[in-house]
Amino acid sequence: MKLNRLNVIVTVLSLGSIFVAVGYTASHLPSPPNQKAPQVEQVEKPVATTTAASLLPQVGVVAVSGHEYQAEVIGFGEAKPRYELTLSAEVSGKVIQLDRQFESGQVIKKGTVLGKINDTSYQQALTQAQTDVAQAELDLLEEQREGEQAKAEWLRSGLSGEPASPLVLRTPQLAQATAALENAKQALKKAKQDVAYTNITAPFDALIISRNIQPGSYVQAGTELGTLYSVAEVEINVPLSEMQWKNLPVFDNAELAKTPWSVALQSTDGQYQWQGYIERVEQHLTETSRQRSLVVVVDDPLAQQTDLYPGTFVKTNIQGKSLTNLWQLPSSAISQQGDIWFVDDNGLLAKSAANIAFEKGGFVYVTPMTNKQDMPAKMQIVKRPLSNFKVGTKVLAKEEV
Repeated sequence: MKLNRLNVIVTVLSLGSIFVAVGYTASHLPSPPNQKAPQVEQVEKPVATTTAASLLPQVGVVAVSGHEYQAEVIGFGEAKPRYELTLSAEVSGKVIQLDRQFESGQVIKKGTVLGKINDTSYQQALTQAQTDVAQAELDLLEEQREGEQAKAEWLRSGLSGEPASPLVLRTPQLAQATAALENAKQALKKAKQDVAYTNITAPFDALIISRNIQPGSYVQAGTELGTLYSVAEVEINVPLSEMQWKNLPVFDNAELAKTPWSVALQSTDGQYQWQGYIERVEQHLTETSRQRSLVVVVDDPLAQQTDLYPGTFVKTNIQGKSLTNLWQLPSSAISQQGDIWFVDDNGLLAKSAANIAFEKGGFVYVTPMTNKQDMPAKMQIVKRPLSNFKVGTKVLAKEEV
């Protein structure tokens, strides 16, 4: 019995060892050809690809193509009166009266009497001039009578031909009396004008800017009395670059006089708007900016819904001509260096100088790159280029609206 038990134990242990050996060997045998690959290997490959793509820097792009757009030219200028007059005294004398309207900020009508200069001496000169005219008229009449008498005496003398001297018929005396009368009339005209000049009047509808005299001031002819701005209209001189002029039609001053070109104006902060028109274009370049200007006019600037005061700096929006084959890009697409960044067909960053035609409503309108070899099949413009961008960098383009 003991021998049989021992044999059984040995047999059991031997069988266990065999099963262990068979299991180990089976685990290390290759899979059959028609058996599917382990699931672990199928998952690993796409995970690796997704991870590589996620490591690329992502940039927002907009797809563009050439279209036709109406150009808009933006300019800036200062509203100035058409006439800016330094009012001067025409005669000398003491200021004896000033009108209450002769103060800065007052708007006055043409012909308004702003002040009065003592006219006593000028009234006396007027009276003397009137007397001189009356005397000259009397002298002329007497000379005409004497000339007629001289001619009658010459005819009664029986002498033939013309007198040896024109003095016989008093011809020079008559000419002198006629000239004296004409001189007296001119003196009377000046005397009347001097009396009129003692009234300080506005030569046009005006805004009083300053007053330089006081009641009791003594002025000489030529003394500055004050400064007036005309209020019928203001002008805005708008200098434009050569590129801006190319975006406008060719203006002719004669045609503009018949059909003015409408212009929208607004304050620099955008709160107020006015409507004006191009009255003329200048035919010279300024010495300072080396640019040519156009002149925009606004009628009745102080009668607008919002007054346009002289000295206001304004922005002008001028509708230009239609331009073809332009890209419309957000303003943010132009880098600080003035470049356009785009993603080429290989997903690499590239750049080109921006040839801006005009700007309008938060967009810039640029001429496409002239070197078509550098242009990818599908233009993807980077919407917000960064300062650390480098040409040739591999990126992941994400199209945005």
